[in-house]
Amino acid sequence: MATTQLKNGDDFRYLVVRPGKGGIRDVFRCWVWPDGDGGRRFFESSEEGVFDAKVSGSRWIIVVSVLIRKVIAILGKPLEWTGNVVEFTLNLLSMNANLLGLLCNIVRGEVVVPRRGTETFISTVGLLDGRMDLLNEEKLLKGTTDFVSEERGLGLEMGNRYLVDLCVMASKLSYENEKVIQNIVLRYWKMHFVGFYNCWNDDWSTDFDYSWYEIPEVGKIHIGFLEALGLGNRNDTNSFNGHLQAKTSISSIASDVSHGSTSPFGHTKSTISNLDQNIEHFDEVTPEVEQLTAYYTVKLQLRRLLMEHRNAKFVVTGHSLGGALAILFPTVLVLHKEMEIMGRLLGVYTFGQPRVGNKQLGQFMEPYLVNPIPRYFRVVYCNDIVPRLPYDNKAFLFKHFGVCLYYDSLFIEHKVDEEPNKNFLGIRYLIPEYLNALWELLRSLLMGYTHGPEYKEGWFCILVRVIGLAFPGISAHCLTNYIDSVRLGKKSQSL
Repeated sequence: MATTQLKNGDDFRYLVVRPGKGGIRDVFRCWVWPDGDGGRRFFESSEEGVFDAKVSGSRWIIVVSVLIRKVIAILGKPLEWTGNVVEFTLNLLSMNANLLGLLCNIVRGEVVVPRRGTETFISTVGLLDGRMDLLNEEKLLKGTTDFVSEERGLGLEMGNRYLVDLCVMASKLSYENEKVIQNIVLRYWKMHFVGFYNCWNDDWSTDFDYSWYEIPEVGKIHIGFLEALGLGNRNDTNSFNGHLQAKTSISSIASDVSHGSTSPFGHTKSTISNLDQNIEHFDEVTPEVEQLTAYYTVKLQLRRLLMEHRNAKFVVTGHSLGGALAILFPTVLVLHKEMEIMGRLLGVYTFGQPRVGNKQLGQFMEPYLVNPIPRYFRVVYCNDIVPRLPYDNKAFLFKHFGVCLYYDSLFIEHKVDEEPNKNFLGIRYLIPEYLNALWELLRSLLMGYTHGPEYKEGWFCILVRVIGLAFPGISAHCLTNYIDSVRLGKKSQSL
């Protein structure tokens, strides 16, 4: 199978895991006979023999990954419907003062019915943690000014806790609809609302995907996250080529669109004939530009805002998949030689972010985000499973980079290169994980008494803690843990 050719003669290399290419029998054969044809059915690669050379030694990871993604593919729609029902029910209970209030309103005929898309319809993430106010708006502005004037690092240990609180709260707010976001930004945060862009998104099954795309002299990048940014489509691996070169123009994208190419949105794009010029020439984010995906939408709006506000800097942030996209955004900016925009970057903060690439990618970005002043910080809470995915092993080589601010379940901050138990594996970690989940459940019942009403956890959050007794890595991923870590975290005395 030939590699994707670049104009300068270099090659793009890739590995795509395709669970749909084989059946359960092939999964079994992959497990029992790692050197057979069963496992190879699930792989498409730019190089012959990639399965034999790298993957067969980690076949159990492949088996688990393929099975999880097959289950999600089968149950995708039912899970979506179930999620919608659960979210509606939670809003129904919340708007009617929980179960007793709902029963009383039914008797009185005064039931408040939730309506999606309104400023009162809150996401499941928002219902898990109802906090809306920032830690302190005045100190937030002062902390940001101090950083800009003194050019210091952005770590919590540097006194920028208020700025990081803005980042984690913005990450939480990103799960909401436009009306909720606008309401909170204007009424609670007293800030200017720039806009809301509903670009394509993916679910957390991407974390169990080990597909990668390698850019010469840059490194390997997770294909699922590139797709989420709208920079290509695994069904046509050549599509990444046009996006991952310097100064990609809208004209090249419009050409793909006009030929009806399939986008990562899952449907065929319509023709966009008026986009035959570089993205720099657009004055605003039109609906046509917005459907070109997140990277181009955000870059266009960001450039416009930075031109209007000459002294402004910006921060990129996100939770989970959003964290992966947050670090890949400046990575692609560097690849596209957008040095003027990069020069205005204040920092990147991610929370519970999965791995996005290999060691070479981290080395490529070090001069821009790590040295001489750290500008990229990964905040990881305790046993959160997502930062431990995709696995860091000999076969797939996914690696984190940047400064890791790791918080244990006592909210003690440890500045480390890598979080403990980096692959969420090992018998010696198993018992501590479950004991810690039990402690977190007990802690959730006491937080309101020990730290004040702001930290009191509701019944839904406590229910998730109970589920965490069976799946501790999943419950640890909740943003409640990250908000509490930022607001209550203390620096380790050993550092």
